[in-house]
This record gives sequence, C-alpha cells and structure tokens, in this order.
Amino acid sequence: MPTNLDIDDKLIEDARKISGHKTKKAVVTEALVEYIQRRKQPRIKELFGTIEYDSDYDYKKQRSKI
Repeated sequence: MPTNLDIDDKLIEDARKISGHKTKKAVVTEALVEYIQRRKQPRIKELFGTIEYDSDYDYKKQRSKI
C-alpha cells in the first residue's frame, strides 16, 4: 500500500547511513520493526514467574548434541 510521508530528510539520511541500508524504504521498515519490538517487550515481563519448567532439564546436555 503506497503511503506518502513527510519525513525530515536529514533524519532519514542519518538513519540510512547508520543502518547501512541503501533505500529510505528499508530504513523506515527496519525502524517500524524495531519500534514494534520495543513496544512489545514490557509484555514479556508479565510472563516472569508464570511459566513452569522441568527442574531436571539439563541445558548443557542439550548443547553437546549439536
């Protein structure tokens, strides 16, 4: 879906240089993905202490299988 946005040229150019992306579209897409991820992070904290785990689980044993 085409969208026209009035974004500060210096801001978008700085973001493009820092990110290494070649296009403005790639910069904006990555920025939106990061924005969404950051906004979802606080919800993860609500899960702490609510997930049951197997106390006999040996993560080191699992690593040696690779």
